[in-house]
Amino acid sequence: MTKSQADVVRVALEILDEQGVAAVSLRAIAQRLGVRMNTVLWHAKSKARLDELMADAVVAGASLDGLPAEWHARATEIAHRYRAALLAHRDGAVVVAGTYAAEPATLNLAEALVAALLDGGFPDREAAWTAFNLVYFVLGLVQEEQALPTRPITADQVGERPALRRTLPTLNDLSFDERFAYGVARLLTR
Repeated sequence: MTKSQADVVRVALEILDEQGVAAVSLRAIAQRLGVRMNTVLWHAKSKARLDELMADAVVAGASLDGLPAEWHARATEIAHRYRAALLAHRDGAVVVAGTYAAEPATLNLAEALVAALLDGGFPDREAAWTAFNLVYFVLGLVQEEQALPTRPITADQVGERPALRRTLPTLNDLSFDERFAYGVARLLTR
């Protein structure tokens, strides 16, 4: 039975969600599909290519349907949907951050985000760079969120670092929704 590229990516995401990014391999996918490695390689070519396809599949979870017309609300909503798509998969942010996928879903999200910023009056360069910064911010925050620390930072660890000691309660605050909303709002301030 011939398998498709979509089957390879679907199984890769299943393994990702069940066992995490370290468990995803061409061999594990072949085993799960009940095919030889060559079949998987035919569709993915390499582990790097598989990572790009997986990243694009993760980003595809961010629907671009029904976005608000107003630029700020649209850019904010795209960031929210992007975060939700990353959080929908175990280690989703690690998968996406580890690639530079110029694939359809990734390019569509970038197009929608840059277009919103251009509609908001950002000059071309500023629109592109603000979009990059939003993506980087969301990826970093979600990576931290998905790797939730098992214990807070202690005063002993901080030691004689007065700024960190002063802000320790805030540094240990795990309200990712609030941190996300704050970061997006700051990045979209004109």
